[in-house]
Amino acid sequence: MKKTMRAFRMLKWQEPPALVEVDLPEPGPGELRIKVAGNGVCQSDLHMPHLPPVLEQFLGWKMPFTLGHEVGGWIDALGSGVGGFEKGQPVAVVSTRSCGHCLECDAGFDNACDWNKVGRGYGRNGGIADYVIVESVRSILPLAHLDPRYAGPLTDAGSTSLHGVHRVIDRLGPGRTAFVIGAGGLGSFAIQYLKILTKSRILVADVTADKRARALELGADEVIDGSLENVAAEVAKQTDGRGADAVLDFVGTTATIATSIAALAKLGRYALIGAGEGKLEVPLMGALSGKGASICSFVGGTVEDTRSAIELAEQGLLRNDVVLFDIADSAKAFERLAAGQLAGRAVIVP
Repeated sequence: MKKTMRAFRMLKWQEPPALVEVDLPEPGPGELRIKVAGNGVCQSDLHMPHLPPVLEQFLGWKMPFTLGHEVGGWIDALGSGVGGFEKGQPVAVVSTRSCGHCLECDAGFDNACDWNKVGRGYGRNGGIADYVIVESVRSILPLAHLDPRYAGPLTDAGSTSLHGVHRVIDRLGPGRTAFVIGAGGLGSFAIQYLKILTKSRILVADVTADKRARALELGADEVIDGSLENVAAEVAKQTDGRGADAVLDFVGTTATIATSIAALAKLGRYALIGAGEGKLEVPLMGALSGKGASICSFVGGTVEDTRSAIELAEQGLLRNDVVLFDIADSAKAFERLAAGQLAGRAVIVP
């Protein structure tokens, strides 16, 4: 008789995910099976039921698949050829997927690897389940002290926000200003990284008062009501007219893109991270004319970003607020995230 497990899955395009019983997967050569301790829930998970079926054709996604890409757990089984790990060992799983030998991987930007177009929780089976298969030891990071239930958010929210800070850090230092838009799961990590890694002034904008208050607790120097009609003008006021030397946009709507461009100081850099599907509604050359500014965008963090985020957490330098949900309440976790009712990262625990 086949063993089974629970999994929160996308069963059909344009339909909500459901908790179902599926066969327990066996690791193949070079693979590992992870017993999931906790899987963080991301805003991108909320978009999955609304994505078009053409992703199967263009990206190679395969329906059905289990959601979840922020995994912490314990090694449960090793496929043939896998060494250096032990059953029961606590680990975190890198959220992004990479080959390790393409030009992008060689340059240290493995989050830009073509393999990352499909991965755990986005086209392949992910971690909102009792167990998940990881196809490469490259994606496994051992944990020393961290409870693996809380490690999952570090592999995406923690890693992606750190990558964003790394992409703008050369614009920051004493007398410079970093401007963070969105103080949710990713933004809250970015505030802490900026405080740890730079001596810049940190401004944070969010539309909700509780997140602005939390941003101050995490190290922001000043907060701005993100619902103001002209947030960029407030940034100019706070910086004596100079603007922000680095802008980290964790929202990515048309409004925040416009604000980010307008708030940039000369020679500043704008990192677009949020997946709000916004558009730039003014000519880019005109918006940046005379500033000499630059724009970067990316998906997820690298293996090294993830390792660094975990090391900071292991040292007790990161505040990682989570709200735990039983796997039977996966739909409720998604609902509360969509409604903006979570102070920290939702983590689903099998």
